[in-house]
Amino acid sequence: MRDNPALLYLPLVPMDFTPETYKRLLEALKEKDYEFKTFGEFMDSPGQRSVVLRHDVDKLPENALQTAAIEKEAGIKGTYYFRTVKGAWQPEIARKISQMGHETGYHYETIETAFRKISGRFPLCLKITGKGRYSKEELIDAAYGEFRKNLKKMREHVPVTTAAMHGSPLSPFNNLLLWEKYDYRELGITGEPYMDVDYSKVLYLTDTGRRWNNTGLSIRDKVNHGYYKELIKTLRTTHHLIRAIKENRLPGLVIINIHPQRWTSNVLPWVRELIWQNTKNLVKKMIVLRSR
Repeated sequence: MRDNPALLYLPLVPMDFTPETYKRLLEALKEKDYEFKTFGEFMDSPGQRSVVLRHDVDKLPENALQTAAIEKEAGIKGTYYFRTVKGAWQPEIARKISQMGHETGYHYETIETAFRKISGRFPLCLKITGKGRYSKEELIDAAYGEFRKNLKKMREHVPVTTAAMHGSPLSPFNNLLLWEKYDYRELGITGEPYMDVDYSKVLYLTDTGRRWNNTGLSIRDKVNHGYYKELIKTLRTTHHLIRAIKENRLPGLVIINIHPQRWTSNVLPWVRELIWQNTKNLVKKMIVLRSR
């Protein structure tokens, strides 16, 4: 046991969210004849039995490179959405992932970042009133300008034809607010997962909160799950998800949202991410309770 310190945690915390567990998840999907598509391909032709592996690169892009390599080795394509903030956007890593055959996209958050720039404040618990110096329309205009600038910067390094909003649980702003006035298709963006998918026909699973059934604590990363709610309740861990796949309990069309920063076999980062995520979940729970 001393030779493998990861085993020390097994009696208390099952080792989920590791590259080894991720490989088993991919193997289970392949065994059940799912066709792996990028989100762009899914938008063009979802088919009858396909899965989109969507990766939100919020931080630690090195971890995204690792999952991309695992998928390439398995002959699988995924979609990687990169934030453009420091610590998430590394052009050389994005290029490597793109060269592996994966789709690269923009994980945008410009409503929030534009507000910080024009007000000089972090938008915690603040609201847009539509009155005064910074109106809703002015904020949207500033955010759209920043979206275009960041998109151009990304496209200097990798192709970008789809985008997915990033949502901070501490922010009162929904970055989808951009599209109340503007049309991303005019910028060559062909699809947005929160705008262009009918989730009554597609099962959406996300590891937000470090649990696959953490829908009650998802502040931004959520959709209308419809009649898939009961299935999702049974999928707390990746091991539960793998079992459900093997038992043919998943529908034909699935989008799985993965945050690569939490998938590691290195014990110290794994434990740090576990503790940090559990702390965030408590904060999210308080936010949800206050909003009711």
